[in-house]
Amino acid sequence: MNKMGLDIAVIGATGAVGEVFMRVAFERNFPVRNLRLLASARSAGKQMKYGDEVLTVLETNEQALEGVDLVFCSASSEVSKVWGPWCRERKIIMIDDGSAFRMDEDVPLVIPEVNASDLDTHNWIISIPNCTTTPLVMALDALRQVSSIKRVTTATYQAVSGTGAAAVAELISQNTFLSEGSDVPKPEVYPVQIAQNVLPHVDDFKEGGFTKEELKMRNETRKILHEDDLRFAATCVRVPVLYGHSEVVHVEFSSEISLVDLGKALSSQDGLVYDDDQTNYVTPLEAADRDETFVSRLRVDPSVENGVVFWCVSDNLRKGAATNAIQIAESLLERGILSES
Repeated sequence: MNKMGLDIAVIGATGAVGEVFMRVAFERNFPVRNLRLLASARSAGKQMKYGDEVLTVLETNEQALEGVDLVFCSASSEVSKVWGPWCRERKIIMIDDGSAFRMDEDVPLVIPEVNASDLDTHNWIISIPNCTTTPLVMALDALRQVSSIKRVTTATYQAVSGTGAAAVAELISQNTFLSEGSDVPKPEVYPVQIAQNVLPHVDDFKEGGFTKEELKMRNETRKILHEDDLRFAATCVRVPVLYGHSEVVHVEFSSEISLVDLGKALSSQDGLVYDDDQTNYVTPLEAADRDETFVSRLRVDPSVENGVVFWCVSDNLRKGAATNAIQIAESLLERGILSES
C-alpha cells in the first residue's frame, strides 16, 4: 500500500469481478493507501492477496465502510441498493458494477473513453455498463464520428463467467463428464446443459419477448451515447466459453460511408484495437486477460443502405467490469472529483 492514496472498500471482493478488480488495480498501480475487502458473513475471514500482501475479508457493514474515500461494489442489486444510498448520504462515491442504478437519471453510466464528462454530474453513485454494452458502445462511438447512426442490431456470444463462478464450475464439470463418456448431471445454473450447446436466453424474459439482458443493451447504449431514440435490437446468447464476450454488430448510418473512414475512426478510439485484414480476427480465448476491445471483419452490409457489419470481442471481467471501474476511478482523480490524501 501507499502512504498517499485512497482508502478503498471492495464489496463483493470474493466474487469473480472483485478478484479481477484487485488484480487490475495492482497492475495499473492505482493509488491505494488502505484496502478493505468486504463480502457476506459466510465469506468473512477468507484471506486474499493484493500484490504481495495478504488481506482478510471482512463482513460488509457500516463499521467496515466508515471513513473510506471510494467504494467499489460488485454484488447483487439488493446489496447495491442497501449501500448505494448509504454512501450517498455520507458523500462517499460508490462505483457500482450491477444494474441497480444504471438507468437512474441522476446516476452517470460511464465508459471513460466515451463519456467521462458525465462524471461531472455524479450524485455519489456511478454505474458501470453491462459487460456486453461496453465494447459495443466503444465501437459505436467511434463509428458515429463518421456519420450519425440510424439503427443497430447485434447478436452476442457470452461467456459463462458473466453468470458467475458457479457457471464456470458447471461448464468445466460438464466438459469433464463428457470427456469421460459419462452422463452429464442435471444442470443447476442454466436451464439446460451448456457444454457443447448454446442458449439463446440471458436473464429473464421481459417485454416483447426480449430478455432483460437484451433490453439492458438497448437502454444503456442509448443513455451512454445520449441518443434516446436510437433504433436498437439485440439477441443475447450464452455459449460454452469461459471468458470473453463476443458480438456480431450490424450498423445502419444516415449517410454514405466508406470502410476506410470507419476503419480510421475505429483505430483512433482509445482502448480499441482494429484490424482491417478480413482474415485476421480476435477470439475470446485471445482476448482473455486483456483490457482492449477488439474489432475486426468490418464489411459492407449489402442488405441495407449505408450499412456495415463487424465482429467485436472483449474480456467481460476486465474491460466489461473491473478495468472499466478502475478507469472511472482514475478519471475521477484526473477531473479533481476525487483526491489523494
